[in-house]
Amino acid sequence: MVVVEIVQGPLRGRGECVPYPRYGETVEGTIAAIKAIAQDIENGLTREQLRQQMRAGAARNAVDCALWDLEAKISRRPVFRLAGLPEPKPVVTAFTISFGRPEVMAAATAAASSRPLLKIKLGGPGDVERIRAVRANAPRARLIVDANEGWTAETLETNLAACAEAEVEMVEQPLPVHRDAVLGAIPRPIPICADESVHDCATLAPLIGRYDAINIKLDKTGGLTEAIDLAREARNLGLDLMIGCMVGSSLGMAPATLLAQDARWVDLDGPLLLAQDRIAGLRYVGSLLHPPEPALWG
Repeated sequence: MVVVEIVQGPLRGRGECVPYPRYGETVEGTIAAIKAIAQDIENGLTREQLRQQMRAGAARNAVDCALWDLEAKISRRPVFRLAGLPEPKPVVTAFTISFGRPEVMAAATAAASSRPLLKIKLGGPGDVERIRAVRANAPRARLIVDANEGWTAETLETNLAACAEAEVEMVEQPLPVHRDAVLGAIPRPIPICADESVHDCATLAPLIGRYDAINIKLDKTGGLTEAIDLAREARNLGLDLMIGCMVGSSLGMAPATLLAQDARWVDLDGPLLLAQDRIAGLRYVGSLLHPPEPALWG
């Protein structure tokens, strides 16, 4: 994780990002990109100017969220009011079951079967057996699936049928980016959600007809500012919303909770997967995620 702090007098705005190797990001590269615009930030760079100067990605996310946090502290108004968003309330987040052998995933599912929403990681041979094992061990839980670009055009319909049989609500990114055209040419028995195929507003148009929903992650959009616009445009195009995350701390999840209020699926369980979270982190009561306190962010 990389944390940005922007200080004005006694006030300190913070933002966190998780550089993701899948998108060519490293911690070192992210820090270098942030340092490259440090002087501009000190000279009063606005969030809109930030969008023009930095590409969408982890580095911009940390800076953007730190600017929001600092403005909230200066103005003594919460970010949701500054952004014109509804006041955040507790939401149910998914809990992730990691990819593994069917029997291992079955055991992990049984241990988490009391949670209302489980996100099942798939993406390889044997996925039909995996999803059946998961459903057998969580008969009452809602299920969503993340295939992580791991299916092919040849396995797609068989795996989708198995998911539909298991009453899976949605499948996330079944095919690799740039190989997803087939999604527009086959019946989709359950909604398909774009993850790696969507980053910011500029990547939205090619998804129409192929996907039914998009997964918005602030580390992809390059911050809350772009994410708000992306959510609005996606809704106008009739797409459902999922609000997701990388494996980060409560500081990284906090801005995303503002977008989670009217999302169909929320997947902000990053802190639950850490050995230790930040002090004054988000409060989770089972799978119920509460909004951040001012001491954390916003």
